[in-house]
Amino acid sequence: MGLDSEVGNGSNKELEYESMKQEKQGGFKANCFIFAMMFLDNIGFVANMASLVLYFMYVIHFDISGSATTTTNYLGTAFLLTIVGGFISDAYMNRLNTTLLFGVTELLGYMLLIVQSHYKKLQPLPCGESTCVHGTKALLFYASISLVALGGGGIRGAIPALGADQFNYKKAEERKHIASFFNWLLLSITVGAVVGVTFVVYVSTTVGWDIGFIISLSCASLGLIIVAFGKPYFRVRVAGESPLLRVLQVLVVSVKNWRVDVPQNPDELHESTKKRERIPHTNQFRLLDKAAILPKGADAAASKWSVCTVTQVEEVKILTRMMPILLSTILMNTCLAQLQTLSVQQGTLMDTRIGSFNVPPASIPVIPLIFMSVLIPAYEFTFVPLLRKITGHPNGITHLQRVGVGLVLSAISMTIAGFVEVKRKHEIIHHNHKISLFWLSFHYAIFGIADMFTLVGLMEFFYREAPAGMRSLSTSFSWLSLSIGYYLSSAFVELINSITGKYTKSKLGWLEGA
Repeated sequence: MGLDSEVGNGSNKELEYESMKQEKQGGFKANCFIFAMMFLDNIGFVANMASLVLYFMYVIHFDISGSATTTTNYLGTAFLLTIVGGFISDAYMNRLNTTLLFGVTELLGYMLLIVQSHYKKLQPLPCGESTCVHGTKALLFYASISLVALGGGGIRGAIPALGADQFNYKKAEERKHIASFFNWLLLSITVGAVVGVTFVVYVSTTVGWDIGFIISLSCASLGLIIVAFGKPYFRVRVAGESPLLRVLQVLVVSVKNWRVDVPQNPDELHESTKKRERIPHTNQFRLLDKAAILPKGADAAASKWSVCTVTQVEEVKILTRMMPILLSTILMNTCLAQLQTLSVQQGTLMDTRIGSFNVPPASIPVIPLIFMSVLIPAYEFTFVPLLRKITGHPNGITHLQRVGVGLVLSAISMTIAGFVEVKRKHEIIHHNHKISLFWLSFHYAIFGIADMFTLVGLMEFFYREAPAGMRSLSTSFSWLSLSIGYYLSSAFVELINSITGKYTKSKLGWLEGA
């Protein structure tokens, strides 16, 4: 049985512990507050994604590979911490309060960045080494970017599920809007990013980094105020049991019972007496069924560390089925990390002029963002209705088909990126000529389209397929894929420099060359 049929049609959608407020709340009216917040927050967040590599080079004085790996490590950590936001919003706080808590954390990080970027005495001096930041300056630097990463990650772990919760999955007329919500969420992120990588990046690189961070702080503060004012309009899910604890209980009990044979009849397995909270048993991963075997002579009300319910086991099976989808997108996000760091540094070695105006290389990501800003509404209003007539699917194509399209386009994008770099090096070596910065636009544009398909497809997939009490945690898997991709990018940069440094005259490694 395929994943969609086993998970997507399961009765987990009927779980009662997903308590909501009155039905008059929610819908797109409530989500307008979320769209506004994500627009404003991403003005600063995405501007920093694009330009921090230059801040690390010219203000903190990392070398090229050091600034690239520090940037990807920072972004990897930010997206990894979405798991923390998702976990807390599922288990301890509701999704709205989690968003507000991590929003304040992000603001504190911006404040520290403003202080260090404004006062020269808090910045390290150039030292000719791979890293020049030490002592108190290093403490201030790492504290500031860690707080921004924690705050931004926590917000992104809670917000997608909060927005999707505004539509009642049990009602067909509301359920069909979930895919549209994720499209509009991405559009709000994208439009905010366009402002960030043009206006904020320009201000940061030409006027002052402190002014750029002040703009980021102001926008994030306004976004937080807006979403707080939207509280009366939200359907807010009450936090339930810890999803990670439930998963751990299944794993521990199944290991305890590894010598016990799984009964052929699944009706012999232990299950909850509350029918509406049940997920039907499936035959995959039967090893996990050992966790639902009630020990002889034991009471059905025994500790969950002694016996788990079939529903609890099925939740772990659902998460297990999601893992191949998560893993399939990691290399794509490694490519994204390369584009956001090395391509920006690559742009500093190209002709950045448009007439008398010099384009900041960190603003190059505006090209795919503009494409996405146009294509997302076109996809929603043109592509989906057209494909709906052909396929009969309410969303035109399935969420996994969207992911597949994105993966194919990302491979095409990186192939073009390789050819562009070959041309750039050929021109500078043989003709002492810098090619135009806009040669980078070809693979950036294609990758932007790929990201549009993949990210929305992943968020919708992880939200729809997750058990009701794990939707924030599950939706954060979309960002987890990004996180692992950034860490892999850092590892690749270090590995390439380590190997090629043995064969270059400078001993600095291939990525230090022009």
